[in-house]
Amino acid sequence: MFEIKNISIQVKERYLVKNLSFTVNQKDKLAIIGEEGNGKSTLLKALAGKLDYGEVTGGVSAKNHKIGYLEQSMSKEVEEQTPLEYLFQTEEDYYHKIGKFYKEKERFHITEEMLDRKIKTLSGGEKVKLAILKLLLEENDILLLDEPTNDLDIETLEWLETFINESENPILYVSHDETLLSRTSTMILHLEQIKHKTACRHTLLKEDYDTYVAERLAKLSKQTQLAKNEKRDWLAKEERLTKVLQKVEYQQETISRSNPHGGQLLKKKMHSLKSQEKKLDKIELTEIPDVEESINFFFEPVSLPKSKQILYLSLPELKVQNNILAKNIELEVTGSAHLCIIGNNGVGKSTLIKEIKKQLAPRTDIVMGYMPQDYEEILKDYENVLDFIAQTKNKEEITKARMILGNMKFTREEMTGKISDLSNGSKAKLILTKLVLEKCDVLLLDEPTRNVSPLSNPVIRKALKEYNGCIISVSHDRKYIEEVIDTVYVLTKEELKKKQ
Repeated sequence: MFEIKNISIQVKERYLVKNLSFTVNQKDKLAIIGEEGNGKSTLLKALAGKLDYGEVTGGVSAKNHKIGYLEQSMSKEVEEQTPLEYLFQTEEDYYHKIGKFYKEKERFHITEEMLDRKIKTLSGGEKVKLAILKLLLEENDILLLDEPTNDLDIETLEWLETFINESENPILYVSHDETLLSRTSTMILHLEQIKHKTACRHTLLKEDYDTYVAERLAKLSKQTQLAKNEKRDWLAKEERLTKVLQKVEYQQETISRSNPHGGQLLKKKMHSLKSQEKKLDKIELTEIPDVEESINFFFEPVSLPKSKQILYLSLPELKVQNNILAKNIELEVTGSAHLCIIGNNGVGKSTLIKEIKKQLAPRTDIVMGYMPQDYEEILKDYENVLDFIAQTKNKEEITKARMILGNMKFTREEMTGKISDLSNGSKAKLILTKLVLEKCDVLLLDEPTRNVSPLSNPVIRKALKEYNGCIISVSHDRKYIEEVIDTVYVLTKEELKKKQ
């Protein structure tokens, strides 16, 4: 149904994909995974015919089927529209699709109040829901989804899983949500950058995500152990052979000329040893697998007394301009609590985090670090990576920043390059690196794992779990909540309450 033939994508003299071919059939759900900056979104754009940079060769055959493409984010022009203007471009469009829209709007939690607002005033999750609904209304045969889970609440995430699993049409998608990958994928395309990001490699297998990860780890472990064993045995043989060679050479040098028979025997033995040496040199050893190294990420220890009050917040109303999002918000946080606020899209979770930031920012008895949902909120004033990460220009600070960025697998070019050239996942890792450098003892995190690859996310979750400072966060990442968080709060229009 959807055939890709020898696709190669080159961006700035670096291949992201080379000679990639595969076919996706009815009901196939192909998950594209890989580290940040490896070309996952670029590949989807190329398959959708939307790529306006780099060089693409090869072909795509959809056999007259209609392809729907969900971008990672909406343009500023689109965000100036209302939801109805976005969904229905013409009057004919409106009359053709309005019936289906009203059948679906409740499932997407689209209220009449939302329809009167500009898209830019909606929450991130509400924007994603609109974009997915638009694809459904357009009746596309093949769906290409770039991070469809971004900012979705848990209820809608579960709906999306059901939608993907029940769809008769093939779906190709990029996602960092490991739970979604585990529950929906039937094929895996893994994009890698190897040899210090100088070469690309892809792996395509028709199996689910959990099976792929388990089999890959087992295969890499087995090959690594085999390579180490063979190398150890080879070195032992080489050492023994070298000792014998040295012994025979010494005997040849010291043997008396009056013993020509002994000299002949030593010459033959030396010939045999040299033959063994050549055979040893020709042995082809199993290589240690050349894979992308995983990131190395951790927070330095901080000290917070258990009884220290980090926050006491009392808000009768949570507002955006004159719009009341929620009421009766009371939150007290002490010590090294790890808490997460969940709730439906549009209820004001990100707004609440910003209110908490306002209250904590003037404090001098804590070091607060902030990671917003929209990275540009704190990155917009900086052009280059090092401008943001080492603002004092202190040599020691720059050296430490480079070391941590290297642990995050930033290349030298990325470290000295522009922030605008980074993928969203790399921007997320850049902000996390800044939090480490600032030695924060309180972290305000709005969707900290949302753009980080499923291969790096376990490392980041482990670091946050072991972090002995205070975490106040918003997230819909079910693995993050399960592994990092000890207390969950649910924000509704009526109140903020602790989840039992």
